[in-house]
Amino acid sequence: MRKTIGAVCAFLGAFLVIVAILAQTWAAGQLKKTPLDVDSVTRLSGDAIQYTAQGISPFAVKATSTTKADSEKSDDDVVVFKTSTCLVKDTNDVGDCVSADDPLNRLLSASFDDFATDRTTGEAVNDPKYLPADAEEHEGQVNKFPFDTEKKDYTYFIGPGTATAEYTKTEKVDGLETYVFHVETEPAPITIAEGLEGTYQETTDLWIEPRTGQIVDQVSEQVRTANDEPFLTLNISFTDAQVKENVDDIGGDADLLKLATSTVPLIAYIVGIPLLLIGLALLILGRNQTPAPKTRARQSELTKA
Repeated sequence: MRKTIGAVCAFLGAFLVIVAILAQTWAAGQLKKTPLDVDSVTRLSGDAIQYTAQGISPFAVKATSTTKADSEKSDDDVVVFKTSTCLVKDTNDVGDCVSADDPLNRLLSASFDDFATDRTTGEAVNDPKYLPADAEEHEGQVNKFPFDTEKKDYTYFIGPGTATAEYTKTEKVDGLETYVFHVETEPAPITIAEGLEGTYQETTDLWIEPRTGQIVDQVSEQVRTANDEPFLTLNISFTDAQVKENVDDIGGDADLLKLATSTVPLIAYIVGIPLLLIGLALLILGRNQTPAPKTRARQSELTKA
């Protein structure tokens, strides 16, 4: 009986320890990867001021960014994205975007981008096997930070170039813990409109959920100048509804990662190791146990003989 109980305990204990090891190694490696089925829409809103010869014109704005992963071009290590972003004046019940010949002249900018990132680190990958020949070269973090983001500085792709994303503090957004990073670019040359060249400068704060590396909230100030004079200033951030959606979705992803890579292994170790030791001890004791009843019966037979 002791051997049977010992064998069961040892088996269960060993099984739980193996589960813990697999959860921390294989499962973590599988879960800590950007999915290949990303298809998201991010909405931002804010206000802007346009400077013209006629004077200063303030107005409300909104932006819609669509991001889709190309599962056919992606693989186990790299995910390929195609994004589109539209910035419009938020007037007359405007939709997510309008055409360039909109009669109300509400289109401020429309852009498209092809890029690829490492599925674990989130860093840009510029390998031509993943991207079209005319794709813009990217560097650093692009649309997310690495899994298990650290409290340190990162290179971040922003606007027409890169800048340092400087860790500033830890802050909760609707109860979800995030790391806040501050990004500030140097003025860079851009084409503001056909035949009009200027510069672009941006200051952005990012709220990053550290376990997943995903962006929970974003607040940006953008300044465009032409002929060394202000042309357009823009203050824009994720909408309240977008932040709430991000907190719910990203918080769920973070909880799943914690459960699979931390909680499950911890419980498995706490239960499995003692069970394994108890089982081994019972097996050893069972092996050394003296079969007293059989010995006494044998001695009785010898005495009668």
